[in-house]
Amino acid sequence: MNQATALRTGATIATIATTIYTGVLVALGLYPSEFRYLFAYVPSVVGYGVLAFDKWAWHWPGIHRLTGRPWATGTWRVVLSPSPDSHIPEGGNRGPITTYMTIEQTFWSLHAMLRTAESTSHSSNATLNAPENSSTCEIGFLYENRPRVEHQHRSPRHEGACRIAVTGLSPKVASGHYYTSRFTAGDMDFTFLDRSTDYGTFAEAQDADPQHRSA
Repeated sequence: MNQATALRTGATIATIATTIYTGVLVALGLYPSEFRYLFAYVPSVVGYGVLAFDKWAWHWPGIHRLTGRPWATGTWRVVLSPSPDSHIPEGGNRGPITTYMTIEQTFWSLHAMLRTAESTSHSSNATLNAPENSSTCEIGFLYENRPRVEHQHRSPRHEGACRIAVTGLSPKVASGHYYTSRFTAGDMDFTFLDRSTDYGTFAEAQDADPQHRSA
């Protein structure tokens, strides 16, 4: 279990425990309206506060400047440019390749899903490295790529790693690079589309892309 998962799991368990504790207090008639019992409810307030901060409050105006962590949640157009030295099988796409990445982010966790016309990749072990007093943050993760069955004869399942550099609290563009276990590598150029994380397929994300609609 990584640090982010441990923190969220701990906060969730603590909130459930304090909710039960609060229920017991109410059942015993120890209402917070009585000042002497008010502090008994502090653990519940703190538990819910931690969960609310992790999911929402960390990127609210004002608080966001204090946390200093880029808010990358949403759907991005990503153009992949494979290196000329990449071992791309015959019939494979040598790029540039337009893809779409959906990022779901809380303060302590991040998950990315990259969709192409032929496959889907899911991230694991994602990290956000934001050096102190720097406006640039690096997102890194491992991923597993699962091609559609019709393409697996030339494009088998594989693993890879990705690093993305983002600048500012609400970045609109980003750049990065990737490496795969198939001995391919390349550059990535990101353009932010919107905050939605609900696009279920490559085609659905593509339809929401203004560049695609105007083409």
